[in-house]
Amino acid sequence: MSIAVRKIAEEIVAREGGYVNDPDDPGGATNHGVTIHTLRGLGLDLTGDGRVDEHDVRALDRDQAIEIFMRDYYHRPRIGDLPDSLRASVFDMYVNAGTNAVRILQQLLRDMGQAVDVDGMIGPQTLHACAAACFEAPDHIVDAYGIARRNYYLSLADRRPASRKYARTRAGGKGGWIRRAEEFISPAFHLSAAEFTARTAAWG
Repeated sequence: MSIAVRKIAEEIVAREGGYVNDPDDPGGATNHGVTIHTLRGLGLDLTGDGRVDEHDVRALDRDQAIEIFMRDYYHRPRIGDLPDSLRASVFDMYVNAGTNAVRILQQLLRDMGQAVDVDGMIGPQTLHACAAACFEAPDHIVDAYGIARRNYYLSLADRRPASRKYARTRAGGKGGWIRRAEEFISPAFHLSAAEFTARTAAWG
């Protein structure tokens, strides 16, 4: 497996942090970004007690998480077939939002005039549309995808008050979701403090 892919996976694990089990997070118990649902789906009984539960999530180590991300969140969904400029951001978003990462990309491609279904699957149609969009707007698409990610998080927080703490800190600044998206957006397109405050004002 590519050293570059592993480096991206290592950065994702570092970004995700260690064990958490936040009742407001639909992902449930999570360690290094790997959720209990993922472990159950993969049948990874790390403790060998015949069931996959929070103890297995706690037992997951950093290297195991990296391997899961590389195999099941990068190679399996064919993120490695995307144009190089998009891979890191789509990979990071896939870890965070599953197939919604691809749907966001496909909707962006449609908005850019490409003929593509929004089905969350990377196939020949999506790859062709990506190649065309990258050719037509090579300096635009990465920022555009990052902005679409940010909009996805903000819209999710609009609809689900319990998720707002991931998008905005208690002090009113940008939360982890927004900072994460903006890591993949050029500084010129980051929301200013005033813009972020205005965008989230309706949250109270």
